[in-house]
Amino acid sequence: MSEHNLVSRPKDLDIIQTPNDEGGLRAPPELGTLGKAWWWFHFLILVKLARLRFIAVLLAIGVVLAKWDLLSAWYDKLTRPVFGGETAVYSDTEYWCPMHPSIVRDHPDKCPLCAMPLSKRKKGDKQEGEALPPGVVGRVQLTPYKVAVAGIATAEVSYRALTHGLQAVGLVEFDETKQAHIASRQKGRIVKLFVNTTGQMVEKGEKLALIDVRYSSELMVTLEDLQRARNQGNRSYEDMARKRLRIFDVDEKQIDDFLKTGKMSTEMTIVSPIHGHVIKKYPREGNFVDEGTPLYDVADLSTVWIEAQVYENDLPFLKDAVEKKLPVVAVAEGFPNREFKGTIAFVHPHLDAATRTRMVRFNMDNPGHELAPGVWATVRLQVPITQAVSLPPDSSATQKEKYHAGEVLAVSERAVIDTGSHKFVYRESEPDVYEGLEVELGPRCGGYYPVIRGIKEGERVVTTGSFLIDAETRLTAGASSTYFGASGGPHGDHSTTRARPSMTRDEDSKVRAALAKLSAEDRRLAVDQKTCPVLGGPLGAMGVPVSVELEGHKVFLCCKGCLTKAKADPKGLLAKLAAKKSASKVDESAKEKEILANLAKLAPADRRSAEEQKFCPIETRTRLGSMDVPFVVEIKGRKVFLCCEACKEDALKEPEKTLSQVEKLKAARK
Repeated sequence: MSEHNLVSRPKDLDIIQTPNDEGGLRAPPELGTLGKAWWWFHFLILVKLARLRFIAVLLAIGVVLAKWDLLSAWYDKLTRPVFGGETAVYSDTEYWCPMHPSIVRDHPDKCPLCAMPLSKRKKGDKQEGEALPPGVVGRVQLTPYKVAVAGIATAEVSYRALTHGLQAVGLVEFDETKQAHIASRQKGRIVKLFVNTTGQMVEKGEKLALIDVRYSSELMVTLEDLQRARNQGNRSYEDMARKRLRIFDVDEKQIDDFLKTGKMSTEMTIVSPIHGHVIKKYPREGNFVDEGTPLYDVADLSTVWIEAQVYENDLPFLKDAVEKKLPVVAVAEGFPNREFKGTIAFVHPHLDAATRTRMVRFNMDNPGHELAPGVWATVRLQVPITQAVSLPPDSSATQKEKYHAGEVLAVSERAVIDTGSHKFVYRESEPDVYEGLEVELGPRCGGYYPVIRGIKEGERVVTTGSFLIDAETRLTAGASSTYFGASGGPHGDHSTTRARPSMTRDEDSKVRAALAKLSAEDRRLAVDQKTCPVLGGPLGAMGVPVSVELEGHKVFLCCKGCLTKAKADPKGLLAKLAAKKSASKVDESAKEKEILANLAKLAPADRRSAEEQKFCPIETRTRLGSMDVPFVVEIKGRKVFLCCEACKEDALKEPEKTLSQVEKLKAARK
């Protein structure tokens, strides 16, 4: 390396390569103490470890993510509020919602479903908050939107005249009561057969055959005895001889002719005792016959029997069917569009163990002899349900009266969930609240079951979507919160709602449904009180109001959760109710003045008509004049008053319905 190059190298490079250099790990000697400290901080932190800071940050983020649940629990523990000097973690009490028993918290809170303050109870104590009333095996509350999406429909339980359709297949047979077996009553020889073909139709009294009876010694001896008794004037012997001759099928005319002439024809005529068909012919001309020898079988086919097999589970319906001679209808395969009518005649006493059926006989009219013996026929009959179902001893007077009139309480088969050993229906106790009831039902009749126990007249049961609700009651408490609350359950006039994405249940309908379950007197008092004095909400919004006696006054509360507070300060509660009632009267008086002022702006004739109508036919709960001057619309030449112009379109859409509603409003005023 040249000298020139050595001279041109930087001085800092020469310093690094000096023998006394320790690799740059020494602060410059000319720096003071503070300067050296800063030099080392800059060297170690800001220069050498700059790359490691990024790695340290990534490691810290990873630890936080991995231990997030633990850190959250620590934070929750440190920040949880203290109630009454103790934390809820170590409390022996819990807080629950009386309206939605599945909502349980370990600290005071409000129910997320109804916004009601949670009630306090000891852990494990379920007596204060009975989740389900007697007879109810499950309860679920759904959001109105989910009710509409699921297409849940309800129907009212009412009395119906139910009949059970019974069908059986049988064979057409001869009516044994209308068959005649014709036999010879004396010995003789067949001289002539007047009816010589099987199947020939014969009339009653028509000649069938001619028999020469001269070969009958007993007949000849009897004739001689008759002649002798007449000659001797022995009346008793003569009567005895006549009786024997009648046994030999000799009629009175022949006997009288014999006594007059002394001669007896040796040829006896055999006649048909009934009208019908010859189903079998035994003799031939010239044959000798003995006493009792069969000659003809004749059957009358104007009526026939159908012997049909009825299954064992249908036999209870035939309990009194024979005595009442229930009408039946038969259809034969050869006449599919023809119905033959008859009655049930006899139920055989024995059961066929192989087929589990009993034979039942039906008497059928057979005009034109179209039902031929041997034909298969299907028999149908409608049996009143009252023949198979008996009322329980504790039945009400109404049930007994309806039962004797042939009607029973009935529920649609679509409402029944049959588990095999139990049957359940879901009752709509409140809007969107459904309760499972175990019911006792009779045999199915068409599309209905007769109700024996478990449900009352007028209650509404779910007919569409009952299986969905049954599955809903089986959800766990965590999953049920998604569906607006659920509690554990058992292991014509349909009502349904159209779905809207953000729909909510009309609170007025819910309140009306809850108040309707009170007696007439209690309902009047609750309507007059309007709100709960404890929480201030409308009575009925949280279910059927609860009544309590406070210093001789009946007060209604929104739920059982308010009982404790009501009893703690009865005087203050009554004073609060009195103040609200007074304020309400003032408000009503001011509102009434406003209504009268708006009605006064109408013409005198229109004002009288509006006062007669009083309410809007579209918004039937809205007073005319409460929303400004009533809007007048003419429908089919008649003036109709509406609460506002927004109701005009609905009023004109269905004019007949609007006019009918107006008449109802006027009739209610009278």
